[in-house]
Amino acid sequence: MINIFRKKRKTLANDNKALKYTRYAIGEIVLVVIGILIALQINTWNTNRIERKKEALILKELHKEFVANKQQFDSVVFFHKRSFKAANYIKSKLPINVKETNLDSLSYHLFYMGWTYTFNPSQGVTKALMNSSTFGVVSNDELRQLLISWNDILVDYQEEESNAASNYQNHLKPFEKKHFYFDPDYSKWLSDPRIDLAILEKLEFDNYILDRYNDISNIINSSAGELDRVTESINRIIELSKPKTND
Repeated sequence: MINIFRKKRKTLANDNKALKYTRYAIGEIVLVVIGILIALQINTWNTNRIERKKEALILKELHKEFVANKQQFDSVVFFHKRSFKAANYIKSKLPINVKETNLDSLSYHLFYMGWTYTFNPSQGVTKALMNSSTFGVVSNDELRQLLISWNDILVDYQEEESNAASNYQNHLKPFEKKHFYFDPDYSKWLSDPRIDLAILEKLEFDNYILDRYNDISNIINSSAGELDRVTESINRIIELSKPKTND
């Protein structure tokens, strides 16, 4: 009976040792897993910190690029609108009656109607960003979409400017050189005695004015809204890429 009791005690002792070893092994495994998770979390945190720092630098350069582009665009649009205002003024006087028309005013508006401008933004930062894996660090979805669509919006707008500039250089400017005194001083455009002012009353002159008026109108008043889309995109990209105050 005593032997049986001793055997049972020995068996229980062995079972307790096995249980202790099992618990110890499980504890070791848990500690290892926790250590791995902590290491992964630290690594993820470091990676995110590096990515955000890289993003901040990229957005800073992007912001500078689009601020400069906005300044150029605003200037170009200002001159387009001034040319359109001049063309609209002359259009309102058609058909011209030379005896009743203020030739100094007409000369002034002819001069400014013919100024041509094109928007040629800097795209170094934008293109470098779009053509590299670095684009992935831009975390704002709206900004990413704006950058993706920017080139298409720009091309649509530039097409109107290009058409107007081409028509002016190839057709309207030769007309001016043939019939007016093509001088940087607007006051001389119609004052030279060699000019036949009768051209101002002809249908050819009316079509010249209307052609230029329509070209500029297509730039600033397009039904497709290219100018507004460029304006909105530039302003929004500037806003979303603005450096944070705590950077």
